[in-house]
Amino acid sequence: MDNYQQPDARGHFGPYGGSFVSETLTHAIAELKDNYARYQHDPEFLREFNYELAHFVGRPSPIYHAARTSSELGGAQIYLKREDLNHTGAHKINNVIGQAMLAKRMGKPRIIAETGAGQHGVATATICARYGLECVVYMGSEDVKRQSPNVYRMKLLGATVVPVDSGSRTLKDALNEAMRDWVTNVENTFYIIGTVAGPHPYPMMVRDFQSVIGNECLEQMPVMTGRQPDAVVACVGGGSNAMGIFHPYIAHVNTRLIGVEAAGEGLDTGRHSASISRGTPGVLHGNRTYLLQDSMGQITETHSVSAGLDYPGVGPEHAYLADIKRAEYVGITDTEALDAFHHLCRVEGIIPALESSHALAYAMKMAKTMSPDQTILVNLSGRGDKDIGTVADLSNADFFCRPSCSGQSVKGGIQAGEQVVEFKS
Repeated sequence: MDNYQQPDARGHFGPYGGSFVSETLTHAIAELKDNYARYQHDPEFLREFNYELAHFVGRPSPIYHAARTSSELGGAQIYLKREDLNHTGAHKINNVIGQAMLAKRMGKPRIIAETGAGQHGVATATICARYGLECVVYMGSEDVKRQSPNVYRMKLLGATVVPVDSGSRTLKDALNEAMRDWVTNVENTFYIIGTVAGPHPYPMMVRDFQSVIGNECLEQMPVMTGRQPDAVVACVGGGSNAMGIFHPYIAHVNTRLIGVEAAGEGLDTGRHSASISRGTPGVLHGNRTYLLQDSMGQITETHSVSAGLDYPGVGPEHAYLADIKRAEYVGITDTEALDAFHHLCRVEGIIPALESSHALAYAMKMAKTMSPDQTILVNLSGRGDKDIGTVADLSNADFFCRPSCSGQSVKGGIQAGEQVVEFKS
């Protein structure tokens, strides 16, 4: 794969990608494409970008050997790329900084964004606060409910959060509304897309900014293990964290690349978000890729315990990598992801995002089939404090015990005399 050069000049990854937008957006897309081409190799732009990654985000993020987990499984050694330790708690900030820097140079004072799990919204609100930009974030009303801590964080940072009640009230619908806003306010507004989807140049641009993840790993893994990993595993919704770690490894053909989609309640139940595993090619949100759609081309409802994976499409470069068989795409169910979430909490002392828990779950299954001298690198794309309410509800766990529980210990509360102060999700 030494000659891998994607996309082409028109933004196509094989038959995928491209720019399918309304006439009212063609000027904005052309303007963005020209400015990214101008700045992507500009020394001053790259100097500022790298400075922000180091001094604002806290990069490089470390790689952690999950030694207890590896020992318990008795197979391959599992390593975690700790994107959860970034400022704002996920990989999203890497890309948002780059796009916000472009917005400043293009003279766009107003920023809009879409968000599912809220991490992209938080990252966007954070950088807008830093740069003094107006920020409007669209979020499905269902995701507003299940990600309320992140909604409050965005508001604290000065963003306007707009709940979207149309459709399934999740990420797809938030993206639809953001696109409508952009059409209406194109002259003064920059749309920061959070994943490797959308019209060209977004899939390429977001990938380039996120590739800092994989580039760091190329240097870190030989220091830790003496060589590159046998497999790199990452969760895939739209797919920015996965593409960020995959892309620098594409030329390393001895390293398997494995994207983990949300199988929800099962790939054959219709209650999932596995666009590559169960989708067909079509056009959505400005690009051609694999989509979950019916025989008439209508987008079907998706499901995942993880708001960030609850999307009916996938980045076009992932679609291309699947077709040429350079990357493999598999499914992990809600139950498997929740089990992996609890495992990492109890065994490694790390609370992962539910998105990342999908990748971890597959890596744990895979490790059992490998030998102890082999290695798996998992992109731990975000932290799970945003998900503890969802996990508590689904676990049906008795985390709290009031003083009336005679003779029982108080779990998860703070005892003050005869009172227990409860955490309310």
